[in-house]
Amino acid sequence: MTDSTLPTSFVVTLSCPDRPGIVHAVAGALLEAGCNIADSQQYGSPSTGNFFMRVEATTSSSQAELSSAVSPVAEEFGMKWQINPVGQKVRTLILGSKDAHCLNDLLFQQRSGTLPIEVPAIVSNHRDLEGLAEFYGIPFHHIPVTPDTKAQAEAKLLALIHEHGIELTVLARYMQVLSNELCSELNGKAINIHHSFLPSFKGAKPYHQAHARGVKIIGATAHYVTADLDEGPIIEQEVIRVDHARTAEQFVQMGRDVEGRTLAQAVQWHAEHRVLLDGTRTVVFN
Repeated sequence: MTDSTLPTSFVVTLSCPDRPGIVHAVAGALLEAGCNIADSQQYGSPSTGNFFMRVEATTSSSQAELSSAVSPVAEEFGMKWQINPVGQKVRTLILGSKDAHCLNDLLFQQRSGTLPIEVPAIVSNHRDLEGLAEFYGIPFHHIPVTPDTKAQAEAKLLALIHEHGIELTVLARYMQVLSNELCSELNGKAINIHHSFLPSFKGAKPYHQAHARGVKIIGATAHYVTADLDEGPIIEQEVIRVDHARTAEQFVQMGRDVEGRTLAQAVQWHAEHRVLLDGTRTVVFN
């Protein structure tokens, strides 16, 4: 696709050390590129001293021309920055194991047009999800994982990521711990869903643990994958109230619903370039 055929609406995201004049400089660069700013959000973090900005703009300039206008400002302020066409689908690889609810939610929303992702492949360490992948017409890759084959399995996974030009990897209840090396490779580009309102009830049967403890809320947390298990920067969380009359099985079903919604919301915000990393935290623009 050439620059001349790209959409004329773009989203510009950036982060840099906070200092006076950033907004003025960015707005001036966009004006130089003939942009009309449709939406602009910014945040200066008092705890880290970093500045974050997300701008949607329309222009008759190409993406390359827009990049050329912004580049000198980015260099002056030491920015990490991106320019993406608004609405361009993010190429996404989904990993699963046996539970289908999160995968199905993502695929259904993608097909219905509410989730701006493109899914060229699904990977699982089991075959339970193969039928679901077939239903949605997406190639399914069975990559078994054992302690002895973990390195080879991750090498196959990385090969698929490179082959398909994957921009985002989603762990949709993928019950494998990624190696530190793979986590580093996917830093800021992999999202996991955790089956509790972190940091509680880790391990096997979390909803049964919660039921046994008589909790009053259960929930889910979507976060970026890091080498620190289930401790990556949090993107979205949701909780629902439960009471003593609910069974453990009802906890499980209610939890699955929350997991699906939470993961889909996190993926949507990432795909719309609304999430910026601030160390161990995230800035999520509405």
